[in-house]
Amino acid sequence: MKIHEYQAKDLFKQYGINVPSSVLCERKEDIEECINNISPPCVIKAQIHSGARGKAGGVKIAKDYKSAVEYAQTILGSELTSSQAGTKKVNKILIEKAVEIDKEIYLSLTFDRTSECIALIVSPQGGMDIEETARNNPEKIYTLLIKDDFNPEPVMRNLGFNTEITNKICETAKKIYKLLVEKDILLAEINPLVITKNGDVTAVDAKINFDDNALFRHEDILSLKDEKEENPYELEAQKYGLNYIKLNGTIGCMVNGAGLAMATMDVIKLSGKSAANFLDVGGGAGSDKIEKAFKLLISDKDLEAVFINIFGGILRCDFLAEGIKNAIQTLKIKCPVIIRMEGTNKEQGIEILNNSGLRFTIVKDLNEASEVIKKL
Repeated sequence: MKIHEYQAKDLFKQYGINVPSSVLCERKEDIEECINNISPPCVIKAQIHSGARGKAGGVKIAKDYKSAVEYAQTILGSELTSSQAGTKKVNKILIEKAVEIDKEIYLSLTFDRTSECIALIVSPQGGMDIEETARNNPEKIYTLLIKDDFNPEPVMRNLGFNTEITNKICETAKKIYKLLVEKDILLAEINPLVITKNGDVTAVDAKINFDDNALFRHEDILSLKDEKEENPYELEAQKYGLNYIKLNGTIGCMVNGAGLAMATMDVIKLSGKSAANFLDVGGGAGSDKIEKAFKLLISDKDLEAVFINIFGGILRCDFLAEGIKNAIQTLKIKCPVIIRMEGTNKEQGIEILNNSGLRFTIVKDLNEASEVIKKL
């Protein structure tokens, strides 16, 4: 689960991490009052779940009151298109006191799955172009794998600061580490972490992603979820206990099992198309759940076709067929539906589909499915 920058900074403050003073604004009629509460120079920041906001025009530095109002009026309510999250409407802006920057660095804590431990990542070249640094100057990215006690000092020496500043950065890293562990965070990132001209270390940005599987332990964190930032298809899927992720392709997928889903998406890609979604109905789905999943699937306006690939183990093929039949009988479906079933009660499932009076393309295996998709 992602949260907004202003929410992440509220958590930072709880753990004693320096952040600039700021005020959140959600209505255009409140802009002038909010700016008066901060007083320029200030920074106007779009609050959307995306990186690269600055490059998309969602972060503006205002040196005076007039420009602050103009930037705030322009950004709030606008639609920003970023390289990381596509197009999103800006429903909130953060108006933040500008700080006098001497140096920007990058600092994050996340999980390294290969070493099975938390990793601290730092770079002396923080800011908007950190991705370029990673690509073109990877030697400027320093990583510490935290396997025992967390001592960030050795890796922080690579940043080139004096002892006083280095110690302050180390203290910030330790506080972020404590936050990450206590709140079940998958990624805590500050880009940039700023050393001000008076020697303070301040987080002028904040990004936090939480482990969804641990949210049951953190009701306070769950309350921070902004459903306006979530994909509506994914929100609908959560109501039914379905594992759904929207993708950018045109072939809708319904499968049971994550591994089978990934193999199915590979088959679609090899056929020259791309998957429109990841939808895993799970091993124990009944016909009612299948019906709900199918209705969700075809509500996607980007679809050229639907490919249903089910292995009937716990989920019987006749249950699958019944659910699909019920869904299609109540909906006007214009795109082709391709079905491949194997496993328990396969013959009964195919019989239900053949006797339904509805049009399907039933294939024997993945090779045949790939050929059918190629001909769409």
